[in-house]
Amino acid sequence: MHTVLEAKHINKYFKKPVLFHVLKDINFTIKKGEFASIMGKSGCGKSTLLYILSTMDTDYEGELFLNNELITGQDRQHLSYLRNKHIGFVFQFHYLLSEFTVLENVMLPARKLAEKSAQEIEHDAMQKLKMLNIDHLAKKRALQVSGGEKQRIAIARALINNPSIIMGDEPTGNLDSYNAENVFNIFKQLSSEEGLSLLVVTHDEDFANKTDRIIQMGDGKIIT
Repeated sequence: MHTVLEAKHINKYFKKPVLFHVLKDINFTIKKGEFASIMGKSGCGKSTLLYILSTMDTDYEGELFLNNELITGQDRQHLSYLRNKHIGFVFQFHYLLSEFTVLENVMLPARKLAEKSAQEIEHDAMQKLKMLNIDHLAKKRALQVSGGEKQRIAIARALINNPSIIMGDEPTGNLDSYNAENVFNIFKQLSSEEGLSLLVVTHDEDFANKTDRIIQMGDGKIIT
């Protein structure tokens, strides 16, 4: 089983207003098809860690590997390409463009990557919507669909470039229990049937307890 993501001796300091050691010697790996969650109190460094793992924040010490490639120290342009191609994001808020249709929203990351024709991208986007049972919404504007549907659309968008890993930051934080369970089931299916790796920061214990592994953080360190 190959490793999709590996963090080695990650340390992060905030320099202002005073020097603060926010992440302390973080080490872990995520294997292909593994569904892991990160838990811990507010302020323990979870979101900071996710920013580093997602290559958005490059100001850290240590080494980060994506598909066994060292990505620490790569230039911004290459990181932007890697992020778009290999990492799908699902946030607490869906960040859909409300004036665009559902289909156009899902197509956006693939258009940015620009490795396929417009027709192929549209076909792929419809496939992702079908997979999540929301293809009937394709032509609606994003502002016309419900909250639970919006989060599914955000998942379809995260999947469009067939990433190696999906990273979620409180992806169920804004949903009622019915829709939160729906999102969990979708993630579980992606992990078991599509072999997709998932790493999700969550406060929801029910959600975390159903994942393959909980990475527990406290005071900038991994406790378990």
